Amino acid sequence: MRRMARPPKPHRRSWHGAHREATIYRLADRRANRLTAPYLLMIALIVAIAGMWGLEFAERRAGPAATDARPFAAPAAGPASAPAARSISFAICGSGPRLNCVVDGDTFWMAGQKIRILDIDTPELSPPRCAEEERLGEAAKHRLHVLLNSGAVTLERAGRDRDRYGRLLRRVRVDGTPVGRVLIREGLARAYGGGRRSWCG
Repeated sequence: MRRMARPPKPHRRSWHGAHREATIYRLADRRANRLTAPYLLMIALIVAIAGMWGLEFAERRAGPAATDARPFAAPAAGPASAPAARSISFAICGSGPRLNCVVDGDTFWMAGQKIRILDIDTPELSPPRCAEEERLGEAAKHRLHVLLNSGAVTLERAGRDRDRYGRLLRRVRVDGTPVGRVLIREGLARAYGGGRRSWCG
């Protein structure tokens, strides 16, 4: 009789082979996790940056914050109409940077610009011609300092924009009251008549 061929025996994996395959799969999973973590971090950074850009764009579209809604007039060249203003703290000018401070009875700095009050003349301090002019000049300077700190300062252009020294020529009001008129009434200034006149009597 003819012997029938036996079917081949199924291949049995040894314990070592199965352990080896499991180790390979675990290594592959670890590599996949190591690759996934940087991508997740990069996506999170992109989302955060996009969110900040979105907030900035929304703020620009909304305009200035309501907490700083008070208008402020920078003392630059402009039309003759008086702009709105807000109260500013003025100091007496010293040797440091000059932003908002008083030089003398008719000259001060505001927002980094040097302002010469129109239509008045006050005693000189640089230099005074006599002791009386120095006394009156110091009094005019300190009075202007008090006036500028007493309310909202408004600058009004009238005629020329600047004098020969580069100072802005402006009529100045505090809460609507002309500063020059106050100084003249108190004897610390006089109407400007052109040129430099002595206050020595």
